[in-house]
Amino acid sequence: MRPLRKIIFPAAGMGTRFLPATKASPKEMLTIVDKPLIQYGVEEALAAGMDNIIMVTGRGKRAIEDHFDISAELEANLKRAGKSKLYKEVSRIARMAEVVYVRQKQAKGLGHAVLCAEHWIADEAFGVHLADELIVHEKPAMQQLAEVYHKTGHSVVGLIQVPADQVYKYGIVAYEAEGHGLLRLTDMVEKPSIEDAPSHMAIVGRYIFTPRLMEILKDVQPGSGGEIQLTDAMAILAKEEPVHGVVLEGQRFDAGHPEGFLVANALLGLQHEAYGPALREALKTYLCE
Repeated sequence: MRPLRKIIFPAAGMGTRFLPATKASPKEMLTIVDKPLIQYGVEEALAAGMDNIIMVTGRGKRAIEDHFDISAELEANLKRAGKSKLYKEVSRIARMAEVVYVRQKQAKGLGHAVLCAEHWIADEAFGVHLADELIVHEKPAMQQLAEVYHKTGHSVVGLIQVPADQVYKYGIVAYEAEGHGLLRLTDMVEKPSIEDAPSHMAIVGRYIFTPRLMEILKDVQPGSGGEIQLTDAMAILAKEEPVHGVVLEGQRFDAGHPEGFLVANALLGLQHEAYGPALREALKTYLCE
């Protein structure tokens, strides 16, 4: 089995839910407490040993490239000013991983975004990470999946259980239990009605795939809105070879919606070692007025 090193970050979306904040700044660069969403994702990938980062971007996403690039002038200024802690953090971000960028020129869906990175994947297994889904745990979500992949050699997908009135928002899986917390996925349906949902188990933006998925994506026909759905390709893959599902552990925030984004900032802010105590006291003051 070849090492699992590559991971795709689809980051070409326009972020319209966050307008006007995203008019001139990518959604992925919005900060949760003290760092942008996309950095949380890259750090999670690195913890799982995936250090070949492929960003699939679009127009107006240059800030992502700048964030992971070396800023010699900024680093020199911080060093001269004696701001050693900030210098180390800025320097670490720029050198934490090899990052390449691929342009998704048209918005044709998540499956299309993944396919845009085909050239960089070749015949290797790879991860896919949706930075909107922020999952915080002592064992990062991609590491939880990578452990299963290394044991089985098969594709593996992160899952959460959702209430019945929420299934229409997600890709929902049909599955058979295999024991030891492992599920064998048999089908996937994108955003079904509650009547058509095969379960309440939802795909949650963390994936590891064998190279076969890329081949399947080339032949997947566009669905509603002319988009190529990743779940359609996954359903085909699951009929050809095992695709496992793992219920992910951790605090999960849907940071792709303003409500989830605000909750993530509030809760993670309260848990932050440096900012938590002051934030807690400030909230007590304001909420008691």
